[in-house]
Order: sequence, then C-alpha cells, then structure tokens
Amino acid sequence: MIPSRLISVVPGTVPYPPIGDYALIGDGRSAALVSRDGSLDWLCWPRFDSPSVFAALLDTARGGRFQVRPTGAFRSERRYLPDTNVLETVFHTASGMVALRDLMPVASEEDKRTALIPEHEVLREVEGLAGQVEVGVVYTPRPDYGRTHSDLTSRGTFGLWCEVSGGALILRSDLPLQLTPDHRGAVGATTISVGEHKHLSLVYSADGPAVIPLLESAARDRIARSVRWWRDWAHRCTYEGPYRDAVVRSALALKLMTYAPSGAVVAAPTTSLPEEIGGVRNWDYRYCWLRDASLTLRALFDLGYVEEAEAYLSWILHATRLTWPEMHVLYDVFGEAQLPESELLHLSGYANSRPVRVGNDAYGQLQLDVYGEVIDAVTRFAARGGHFDRDTARMLSGLGETVCQRWREPDEGIWEGRAGRFHHTHSKVLCWVALDRLITLHDTGRLWIDGDRFRSERDAIRTAIETRGYNPHIDSYTRLFDGDDLDASLLTLPLYGYLKGTHPRMRATCQRVHERLARDGLVYRYQTDDGLPPGEGPFGICSFWAVECRAKGGDVEGATEAFERLLACASDVGLLGEEIDPETGAALGNFPQAFTHVGLINAALTLNECGAMFSTMET
Repeated sequence: MIPSRLISVVPGTVPYPPIGDYALIGDGRSAALVSRDGSLDWLCWPRFDSPSVFAALLDTARGGRFQVRPTGAFRSERRYLPDTNVLETVFHTASGMVALRDLMPVASEEDKRTALIPEHEVLREVEGLAGQVEVGVVYTPRPDYGRTHSDLTSRGTFGLWCEVSGGALILRSDLPLQLTPDHRGAVGATTISVGEHKHLSLVYSADGPAVIPLLESAARDRIARSVRWWRDWAHRCTYEGPYRDAVVRSALALKLMTYAPSGAVVAAPTTSLPEEIGGVRNWDYRYCWLRDASLTLRALFDLGYVEEAEAYLSWILHATRLTWPEMHVLYDVFGEAQLPESELLHLSGYANSRPVRVGNDAYGQLQLDVYGEVIDAVTRFAARGGHFDRDTARMLSGLGETVCQRWREPDEGIWEGRAGRFHHTHSKVLCWVALDRLITLHDTGRLWIDGDRFRSERDAIRTAIETRGYNPHIDSYTRLFDGDDLDASLLTLPLYGYLKGTHPRMRATCQRVHERLARDGLVYRYQTDDGLPPGEGPFGICSFWAVECRAKGGDVEGATEAFERLLACASDVGLLGEEIDPETGAALGNFPQAFTHVGLINAALTLNECGAMFSTMET
C-alpha cells in the first residue's frame, strides 16, 4: 500500500489527493470517485461519458465536490465492505469516531419491479461509532464540467434542487444544510453521537416525475439490499486458486466499469488523469477499446461470469456491425464510433496537468490488431459451446477478408502513437491470430471461408513476422519490422498462442524486454518517439503480461515474485491505475484502469495453470 501524500503544484492552491487515494463506487451505469477524506470529487451522470456533475478531481477550484467529513483534525482508514463495492471510511478524531459509507444503490430485477427506485442515486450514510464528532458537509455541484451556472433552490422536505442539462439533481439530507450566499452550493455541520445514523441522498432524474427516495430506515434498507446484491455477485466467482481475494476485488472493479444496459466495459471511469504529474499525456478513457476484447473475455469466462462475458461479446458484435467490414479502435457504450476530441481550457487539470480532454481522436486511427482481438474473443465463446447466427458468421468472414486485404499496411499500433503509421510486429501477430482463429471456426463447421486463401495469407503473415519482425542481432522480436527497438506488447505472443512461452525466441524476447523496458518488475510500453512529449510511467497491463510471459516460459517462481510486487502497488482498497510510478509505486493515469485489473486476473489464472503444469512435468 502506498502512503498518502497530498500533491500541490501551485503554491497557495488546494492540494490534490494522490490518484490512488480515490476509491470507486458505481451502479453499472456511472461511477464516482471518493477521496480518503470523504470528498466525492468526480461523478458523471447519467452515464460514464456524460458531462461531469462534480470534477474537483480535475480542478479543485472550479470542478465542484460533495464532501462529508469531520470538521476538525482526523485520521481515516477505509475499506470496501467484504465482497462488495460499498465503501466504508472510518474517521478517528480526538472526541470520537464516525463511519462514512458510500455507494450507488443496486437492486435485483425483482426489487425493481416491486419498488420505486431512482434512476441514479448516490447514498451516503454517517454512523457514530464512539463519542461525539462534529461532521461537516460541503455540496457544490458544477454541471457540465463546471461550464454551467445553475443555482440551488430549496423545496423543503423535497430537498435541494439544481437544474442540469436534461434533468435535475436533488439532494435530501438528514443533516441540516444551508444554501451558500451565491446559491451555488450548500454547507452544514452537526454533531453525530455514538449509535446515530444520518443519511444524504443525491438523485439524478431525467425522465418523468422524479423518484425521491426516503431516508432513515429506508436508506438503511437500500444499503443492506446493495450489500446483498454485491455479495451474491462476488460469490458467483468460481476461481479458487492463489490470490483469490485480489482476483475477486479486480472482478468487482471490472463490474463497476461495465455499462449494464449494453454489456460494454469502459477502459476507465475518468478522463485526463496524467501519466506524468504536470504532463500532457492526459486522455479520455471513458470509452470501450476493442484491443481489450479477448483478454477481458478470458477473464470473465474463467472466473465463471458467463452472463457478463456473453453480454460484453454481444456489445462487441453490435459495435463492430455498425462499422463493418472495417473496425474502429474505440466506441462508446452504445457503439458510437465518432468521438471527436476537444480540450476544456477552463479546467486546470489534475495537479495542474493540462490539457483536460473529452473525446478521443484515436477513434480514427488504423489499428490492425483489433481484428485479431475481436475474432479471438468470438473463438473463446465458441470453444465454450457458444453459438452464433448466420449473420454473425458472415460478419466474421468479412472481417477476415479485410485482414487478408490490409495486413500488409502500416498502422498506428496498439498504443495509439501519434507519429504516423508503421509496420508493428504486434499488429501483424494479431492479424495472424485473426486468420488462424477463423480457420479453426471453419474447420469445426462454425462458418465458411475460403480456407485455402486464408491459410495462404496466414502463413505469409508468419513468414513476414519471422523474417522481418525478429532481429537475430539482438535475439528478439522487435517493435517494428526491420527494427531493433522493443515493445511490451511482444510479451503477448504466447498469450495468443502465436508460439509457446518456452520457445527459444520467446524466452529471449522476454529477457530482452526485461533488460530494456523493465524497472524492478515494472514494464514500460516502449522507449521511442511516439509523436508526443515524453513522460509516462510503467504500464500496469504490460507488467502483468510480463508475469504471464515468464510463467509460460517456465519461470513460475520468478513470475510469482513479480506478481506479488505488483499487488503491493495496489491502493489500500485494492485498485490499480493505468500506470505505476517507478519511484513510489503510486498510481498514474486514469483510475482505476479496467485493462490493468484484467491483467491482474489473467496473470493469477496463468500462475495457477502454469504452477500446476510445470509441477506435473517435473514430477
């Protein structure tokens, strides 16, 4: 666990909590980040990529927040209630202790049929644990990334109302609140005694009459119902191998980043958290990347979450149909592929890390690897007995035709560089994977393709990779054809079955990547000009790929040690970001990162499999 330390770039400004000091709550439609001191600093409603309601995460002065904490000095500790996404923060003061529980209530379909439930709700419970503690509330909504000026009005027992684009925010509170003089916020403070329960309910309503939930015992019922729902979901995990607690926590994090109505998994619930404090590599990750398809599906299937895996695959097939026979790099949660990028110049960015971006221009890039990842995902589904219809079979065949026609082209590659198009070895490998899997589906009668042509193209791709993507002078596969620099994506070759981890070329490549790109087990993506100013940390997913690659190469002991070092970089509530600071182990980039947690799950699965396999071989 990384010790807390506030980050302040500009003297006299409010310091920013470390990125890893945030915890995530959500309901499968949107998510919020809550700091260690009880401040809800990021929330977009009604869905992950909607404009923000609170964005102090990206500008402490202009973004707005919803804070509940003791008014005096305190220290805090926190956790998720076991096997749930209900966050509990305990504040210790000189006069007593209080617990703050934060959640977005969830309910079963049966509960939804029998009760009036708000479209979207953040529920906060304050409970006195010992003595007496004065608790203060600061509520300053700033809709549309702080661009919309919207006054609060009091409607008595119906709470404080704030108009937002397309709807309304409604705050009801057991704690007395007063409007600020400018009517743009509300504040209050009250003493909580041992045994007392107080609640605050923030609701977003867009359609029809607003459902304003009751507080007091009704709020406690919603909390208890949500705890049951999350525990029922967590207990569906079938994995019983090593590091189960970390695996289940990662699965719960993935569930928070899944958009329930469509099954899509967003890369992260945030935008513009920097890969380097004060740097410019700040991107909007509130969308769904096809490059995550196969590895995410493996994680869900192998943990026993078949329903989530099939829903995710259905979204993938829906999204790719919309742009067939071409595929885009990323889509929104409903499959929209046009996501133009713009900058919010009025926001200072996290710890003065500009620019703040919404949208992502990577949607227009060419990344040939996505064909392999999507087709491999479908093949995983089929291998588990899944069936797809004639239209899907025709679509897959068409994607294969696109690979045959385009694999010889340069592309931007998996990391979305902005320096132009090149012949990336990883992209060619995934083109090989696409055709190889389609041949498998054809041979098992799942679809029809021109088998001879696809085999010929698949073999031509392998020949090109082995002659131009492997450099005998450095004894390694290389980032680009005919090059000599490396890329962490090469660690995935055995993960996709291009060759075995024990193959001499793969073992040598794994060793070279560790020599050139790794630092204390943390792996950078590459070390080359990608068209952007330098400044990023080691990538979480790459570090977990390195664990899998070492394990598949036979070094299970070394892989296990590296895995445990990575686990130590998780936050106190088990969350991991996009990148890891090599000096401190702190989180960098958008947080938490779905791909990193997918990497953790798959690395644990591989360690379990390889540990048993190599143990049997030695016996």
